[in-house]
Amino acid sequence: MKNIAIIGASGYTGAQITSLINAEANLSIQGLYVSENSLDKGKPLSELYPIYSHISLCLNPLTDDAKHTIVATADAVVLATDHAVSLHLAAWFYQQGVTVFDLSGAYRFQDLAQYPKWYGFTHEYPQALAEAVYGLAEWNADNIINSKLIAVPGCYPTASLMALKPIAHLLTDTFPVINAVSGVTGAGRKAQLQTSFCEVSLTPYGVLGHRHQPEIVTQLGQEVIFTPHLGNFKRGILATITVQLKPDTSASDISQAFECYSASELVTVKQNQFPKVDDVVLTPNCHIGWKYDEATGYLVIASAIDNLMKGAASQALQCIKIHFDALQNT
Repeated sequence: MKNIAIIGASGYTGAQITSLINAEANLSIQGLYVSENSLDKGKPLSELYPIYSHISLCLNPLTDDAKHTIVATADAVVLATDHAVSLHLAAWFYQQGVTVFDLSGAYRFQDLAQYPKWYGFTHEYPQALAEAVYGLAEWNADNIINSKLIAVPGCYPTASLMALKPIAHLLTDTFPVINAVSGVTGAGRKAQLQTSFCEVSLTPYGVLGHRHQPEIVTQLGQEVIFTPHLGNFKRGILATITVQLKPDTSASDISQAFECYSASELVTVKQNQFPKVDDVVLTPNCHIGWKYDEATGYLVIASAIDNLMKGAASQALQCIKIHFDALQNT
């Protein structure tokens, strides 16, 4: 039994992973935490989310005493916190010997120069950063097993990379074009006019300047053109990707490349059949569909995930299970 503390449990992702961990027979929740000045401290999680009425846990303030209690009693900590908050918390817990699963972007880049540009802060913990690994579960299991600081990928990069990494060796130098649409939960629980459900109409945002673009590039090893869109639905992501493949690539080559997911229970790949968001909402699954025009060499791939699940909480759970199940079996 592994004991997991969850910090930032009042947000959509924090509440989601609380529910997932609570349902796991081999995991237990050490405690749920919010910042000391949070208006939610002291409240039962079920008061914020009645759907979790079966979880009888309250949101505790993350005091210094609480942090030391976590170190003494937890095997790992999940950080569902803002990037700038995770920056310090992840390093502190890691330095105390606690395994950290960070759902923010504070440890996704190894290159220190990326953080001022994309996240607006200077990274102060190069030693911890050097030990951090990228938690794309299907592609980085060995590193997830061996590291105690796992940076869980962003939701858009997860949808995009799950589709692109299998066929990366078939790509030409032409930039893949990624158009992706996310539900409004991707903006978080904090009230904002532009993400109010009544105000949202399908629109692109962060054009040629979204922080998930360099994350995709870093992990793919090739430049891309990435355009995110906000859709007027609650949760889910659909990424539609157009790429040009090397001459003489056949549909059989593509099919063979996607065989890398043949053993995965969470990834479904279909030729000439495309997924929709409703196929994956409230699941940890990734559905991928593709169609290839051999005459032009263009391939269109669609990748659908739930942004709060495979794009955040359920991928973090995958990382937790990969990390601890492997350690228990050694």
